Amino acid sequence: MATAKSLPFITKAELEAQRKSSSHVLVTLNNRKVYDVTDFVEAHPGGADLIRDYPHHDITKIMADIESHAHSESAYEMMDDDYLVAILATEEEERELLTDSNRRSFVFSSSGGDDDAEAELTVTTDFSNDYNTHKFLDLNKPLLWQVLFGKFTKEFYLEQVHKPRHYGKGSAPIFGNFLEPLTKTPWFVIPIIWIPADIYCISLALEGLHPLLVVVFYTLGLCIWTLLEYILHRFLFHLDHYLPDNQVAFTLHFLLHGVHHYLPMDGLRLVMPPALLVILTTPLYKLAHIVFAEYYAKSVFAGAFMGYILYDVTHYSLHHAKLPSVMKTIKTNHLDHHYKNYELGFGVTSKFWDRVFGTEMVDTDKKL
Repeated sequence: MATAKSLPFITKAELEAQRKSSSHVLVTLNNRKVYDVTDFVEAHPGGADLIRDYPHHDITKIMADIESHAHSESAYEMMDDDYLVAILATEEEERELLTDSNRRSFVFSSSGGDDDAEAELTVTTDFSNDYNTHKFLDLNKPLLWQVLFGKFTKEFYLEQVHKPRHYGKGSAPIFGNFLEPLTKTPWFVIPIIWIPADIYCISLALEGLHPLLVVVFYTLGLCIWTLLEYILHRFLFHLDHYLPDNQVAFTLHFLLHGVHHYLPMDGLRLVMPPALLVILTTPLYKLAHIVFAEYYAKSVFAGAFMGYILYDVTHYSLHHAKLPSVMKTIKTNHLDHHYKNYELGFGVTSKFWDRVFGTEMVDTDKKL
């Protein structure tokens, strides 16, 4: 990747010409740094439309806008590391530096040819640079084995796994073998598989309860889920500082939730794989039948299970969809959890329990 010293200059006229003649999405910061965010548009946490439809090409104000979503320091670092391609020349620099005799024409390559000037501007996530800089995980190789056989301290592991990386298109390999498909689940699989299962559970409850009672206990189950969601996220998924200081513990943590914080925009790893869900759900189903009588238990479980379905679909949407304004605070809260402070903001579908237990995202200063 080009460093700041080797970045080429580009004139305003050339920049506008490139915007009109190529499919590259080009933005500027402080009307000085030029970024090619083409590969990041679809993965943008705020939705692709926010970048494509933004009326101004300079993103300085919108990135600092608190109401929209004030970006963390790590977001700026990621932009400089992965998407910075040129420096927008001032009028003086245009006159003194940018002459036909001392520079080549600034053209973005769509094919990544052999031309040195064009190759310098081909922007992809630099996995090797990330590994050489941080000495953590090489995104070119299966991740699981690197965590399992790495020699990390707990402090180093937690620091690195909570620094988001962006893989680009596709998903980083975890196992690197026939088990890989089991780690990936498209979001739409969740409602397709589990809504019919939830309806079936409701039908079983209706065999022994009046419909009104089913509604009441179904609603109770939904409420119970919001608390369960908070507890699981805070005390299981983020068992961070209570982890034993060994690689096996790090590996289990990584598989359960660490990989999501490491690669938060991986669209195929934002919902729970069905096989894992069955394993986690079975004891909860049995617990419901211990606490409640049979038909009441089925009603409560069906409500809680629908809460899970809504949670998973919401979670995907918070990362990849343009949401209505009514959900803006929920989206901001979750993105701040990933990009600013992973020890706050554990509620995904609601901030209610964060307020109750004092973990609301009120201090969004950079955590790492």
